[in-house]
Amino acid sequence: MIQRGWVFAIAGLLLFELNAFGQLDPEKRRLIQIGNNLPLEGSAPIAGYGFYYYNNPSFINTNMTLRLAVAPIYLDGELGFKGVLTPETDIGIGMAGGGFGDTYSELRGGRYIKEESFWGHTAEISSSIYQRLNPDWRVPMWWIARAGLHHAFYDRSSDTADNFMIPDDVNSINIRTGFRLGGKEPMINTPVALELSAWYEAHLRDNAQTYGFGDRHIESASHTFWGRALLKYTFEESQQYFDVSFTLGTSINADRFSAYRLGGMLPLVSEFPLSIPGYFFQEISATKFGLINAEYSFPITPGKNWRVSFFGAAALVDYLQGLELPEDWQAGVGTGVTWVSPRGAWLISLLYGHGINSIRNGDEGSNQVGFLFQYDFDAVKKYRFRRFEPTVSPYGTSGGERIFH
Repeated sequence: MIQRGWVFAIAGLLLFELNAFGQLDPEKRRLIQIGNNLPLEGSAPIAGYGFYYYNNPSFINTNMTLRLAVAPIYLDGELGFKGVLTPETDIGIGMAGGGFGDTYSELRGGRYIKEESFWGHTAEISSSIYQRLNPDWRVPMWWIARAGLHHAFYDRSSDTADNFMIPDDVNSINIRTGFRLGGKEPMINTPVALELSAWYEAHLRDNAQTYGFGDRHIESASHTFWGRALLKYTFEESQQYFDVSFTLGTSINADRFSAYRLGGMLPLVSEFPLSIPGYFFQEISATKFGLINAEYSFPITPGKNWRVSFFGAAALVDYLQGLELPEDWQAGVGTGVTWVSPRGAWLISLLYGHGINSIRNGDEGSNQVGFLFQYDFDAVKKYRFRRFEPTVSPYGTSGGERIFH
């Protein structure tokens, strides 16, 4: 049991879904980012991430970018080449892999069912193209296409039931394409963001199969379609900010591995986090959904190092068959307190979330606490919530507040 506890502790320090963040990152970054959620009722899988994010936009040559996200037992990286074929065309070659990246946790009816959960490990290579469509605009618009070869290795955990048949290893071709206007930086404290985007992703697997107790299926092909509208703005003098987003998604032939999974308070767990405070991480499995998130934050000390936030989320959900909940609406609210160091290098947040419609022991309502940490090796002393000086680059003129991606 002690050895098993260490395995799960280490697993909790990896990023659950190390996805490439948009297109090639034009900013130099060296960040340590850690997040964790802990439910106050019931048993849940460990929900957290911990990784070092490194981005060098002038790696070896000025037209090469190296991005790495390094966790204790997982690595995601991309080598990018800027201005290929045309000044507005970039390409990237990516590799990812490591332990527990494809682990599946069965969450059904507000319960974590360990006997039907299992480990999964990952190996992946990919290639991407990033096409800038409006080089003369301040807010960039990109067409993005990515194709990857993904291999998932499945294994029993010590809690998996003996009569539960885990899936055979799966090879898949994963294809994503979409359009993005604007975007958001891969940081907790980015001050300004604006995004309108629409996406399609396909998972084309080498074989369909049945697993579990003969009651679950992996589809040979699954398709997902989603879009996001996002606005975040920080007022310069007061350092108050608001952050609002709306995400809408649907799917064709979704299964447990390709369905949308909503819940939790982990903002950097993926490129498109589907957060609902108070719920287990990825508690809700959906074939279709509409999700709105909102946050308001303001400083409470003269030095603006301490701040309080209030946030909430509401979702209308069509559930994956077999994982239904009593109500179509799911909602949660929360609050948090954040400390930012005087020069902006350290950021620590303590969070509390309440799930309004979540089910625990037959009753509605659940509670959750969370922890977020970020250390920025390249923090700018002048701005606690980081602002950028005006620059001119292939990504446009920042005007002092760059709209990322």
